[in-house]
Amino acid sequence: MTTEQKPIHSGLNAKTTATEALGNGDLAGKIAIVTGGYSGIGTETTRALAAAGATVIVPARSAEKAKRNLQGIAGVELAALDLLDPASIDRFVAGFLASGRPIHMLINSAGVMAAPLTRDGRGYESQFAANHLGHFRLTVKLWPALAKAGGARVVAVSSRGHRFSGVDFDDPNYERRAYDKWQAYGQSKTANALFALALDRRGKEAGVRAFSLHPGAILTDLIRHLDDDDFKRFGITRQPDGSFDLGPQNEREFKTVPQGAATSVWCATSLRLDGLGGVYCEDCDIAEAVPADYTGMAGVSPWACDPALAERLWALSEKLADCSLPE
Repeated sequence: MTTEQKPIHSGLNAKTTATEALGNGDLAGKIAIVTGGYSGIGTETTRALAAAGATVIVPARSAEKAKRNLQGIAGVELAALDLLDPASIDRFVAGFLASGRPIHMLINSAGVMAAPLTRDGRGYESQFAANHLGHFRLTVKLWPALAKAGGARVVAVSSRGHRFSGVDFDDPNYERRAYDKWQAYGQSKTANALFALALDRRGKEAGVRAFSLHPGAILTDLIRHLDDDDFKRFGITRQPDGSFDLGPQNEREFKTVPQGAATSVWCATSLRLDGLGGVYCEDCDIAEAVPADYTGMAGVSPWACDPALAERLWALSEKLADCSLPE
């Protein structure tokens, strides 16, 4: 059984920052890996965990960008990783496992949003490959270090964008259907949530619990593929100087980067989640499960929290990523 998809009334909210989500938590001696930990909310996640005493390993596709963005943050280690390249993932994992260290927190935060159709070296659609399959392989390969921690958490950064689409199990890589960048993004974010649900079922006995989350609406480098039509779709106007007019509703809805990182940090560290797992969270709490036709802003849709779909995705992911958890 997984944790019930229902708020636990944590006392925190949408305005809580990553530092506030940690409270007085002491992470000295803890090891964290944060993919995408050098960009957007990933940088703030790294900063908060490191400030609480954790050693944070940040895998980076761009070493130069990572060094620049993380300059001055103590307790951070950089390593090379490209989530679209299985060989790169395996090299990163081999290097980490050779250190003999456990992993107490694995935060899979890296992602791409609404990108034009591109494919990795295997021919897989890039959003599904990077956002889901790359993290699937990374987590599975790091399993010995997660199990070694004697109590670890895996955090999958999903999105409210999961509402755009469930997983198309017959054609996940757009080989036969027309490509839609937002549908593809939604599929990958649904996959993040289902992955956490299936992983938690497998990891519970070993003390490895998994969570997924919506960080909130935040303007970061994740929007780099969006055009003016995309912004208009969400009621946002891009000004000639490159700034954004969010409009009254969006100004209330959008978060700062520290607020956007809060739920990732909360899922990775909160004592309120001890003994729980397999749930989708938002605003530093477990989210409500909502019906398929729900039109509100909060909650998780049925296709992103269904145990049967989670198991189906796990089987597909083992096949596409060509890896599985050790027996």
